Amino acid sequence: MSVRDVRIDDQSYTSRMNPSEEGGRAPGRAAESPDEPSAARRRRDPEASRRAILDAARRELYERGYSRMTIRGVAARAGVTHGLVMRHFGSKEGLLRASVQGPGELDAVLAGDAEGLPERIATAFVERMEAARSSDPMVALIRSAAADDPLATDLYLTMQAQSARAYRVVLTGPDVEERVDLLGSVLLGVTFSRYVVRAGALAAMEPAELARHLAELLRPIVHPADGASASGG
Repeated sequence: MSVRDVRIDDQSYTSRMNPSEEGGRAPGRAAESPDEPSAARRRRDPEASRRAILDAARRELYERGYSRMTIRGVAARAGVTHGLVMRHFGSKEGLLRASVQGPGELDAVLAGDAEGLPERIATAFVERMEAARSSDPMVALIRSAAADDPLATDLYLTMQAQSARAYRVVLTGPDVEERVDLLGSVLLGVTFSRYVVRAGALAAMEPAELARHLAELLRPIVHPADGASASGG
């Protein structure tokens, strides 16, 4: 048995191989598994690495929860090094923040005419949640927070505060702080009922119907004058 050190970009490992098993391979070439070419490409392509890490983080969060999710576990699942994950995201919290909807995505939803804002918020929320269902990282974070995980709770509240800041920019009229908090609570309630508990009429509703009802529910929060007119009529 011989020992060779093989270096691929920023990841170094030691492979053990019996020279008699190399067959027709050129001397000095290590055996490759079917997954190695794609892993090597990810290490050479920062964006491919980032996508693989985020996908692995979402699956780890769904399967293990926030407290049991580790950077090393995410790295192993993504086929990269622990150091590469840290280089991209800096910390476990930074990784989780990046794996859920970012401020840029929310800004895109909020941009546009004010009249159509309730429909855009409702449609974007339903489309995102339906695409991932219960594996959405926000669902896993809510589960962890509901189980009294203080780290998950703190992170959830921090992320909610970021969303609230974006909503404050576009909401006008009286009681903005209360309406922003109410908007977030409505979305949280729908998330919990439909994607965490997954039971009842809300869970059985078709996505298009859910988006329609949700937009109607959000309209008086986003445009309080509309709600007052409707109740007065």
